[in-house]
Amino acid sequence: MFSQELWLENEKKCAVVWKSKQGRKRQELLAMALGVMIHTFRGPHWCEYCANFMWGIITQGVRCSDCGLNVHKQCSKHVPNDCQPDLKRIKKVYCCDLTTLIKAHNTQRPMVVDICIWEIEAKGLKSEGLYRVSGFTEHIEDVKMAFDREISIADQRLETVHEMLMLLPPAHYETLWYLMIHLKKVTMNEKDNFMNAENLGIVFGPTLMRPPEDRTLTTLHDMQYQKLIVQILIENEDVLF
Repeated sequence: MFSQELWLENEKKCAVVWKSKQGRKRQELLAMALGVMIHTFRGPHWCEYCANFMWGIITQGVRCSDCGLNVHKQCSKHVPNDCQPDLKRIKKVYCCDLTTLIKAHNTQRPMVVDICIWEIEAKGLKSEGLYRVSGFTEHIEDVKMAFDREISIADQRLETVHEMLMLLPPAHYETLWYLMIHLKKVTMNEKDNFMNAENLGIVFGPTLMRPPEDRTLTTLHDMQYQKLIVQILIENEDVLF
């Protein structure tokens, strides 16, 4: 995200030392802190702010790491700092700026935090050495890779489900939301009741997602999708509604 005040301060601090290698490195670090990076463009490029050509062979301008906007270094001072991150540019959960991540997914906090805390509270609160005993490195990396691998698919799916929910009449929306809040609480006691989101999806899917016409073959064919939708609604209740 661009900030005029920070960029002006940045320019003043780096004006004297820009020609030196140390000065260029400092400029790059400050730019990264602001969410933009000095970039070398391949082929002809035009500034998306002033529409003028970007001259030079290397470091012709800067690119916003959130939305991908390409502008001259000087023009970046005049660009508003309220850009919306592009989901296509968010390829992972870890090693990503926190503000960028939650703005891109339109959430109050990263979904990975919700999922991990939910799992710990549901299954691990009585585990000996919780948070003290370190996990195996390979297991941790596997979990991180799984989150990064699924993020683009999960985001598209959640976005589609959210759009469908917005089409519901207010009475249906509020009733469904209240029910999902309740079912989420049920899953938090999975250790005792053995009812996770998948099991609840099997139970409530055919009821909540029943087709308008009673066709046995259609109903049987749709059961797996009915279960999946209800499971998604329960697991992501705080995000979708």
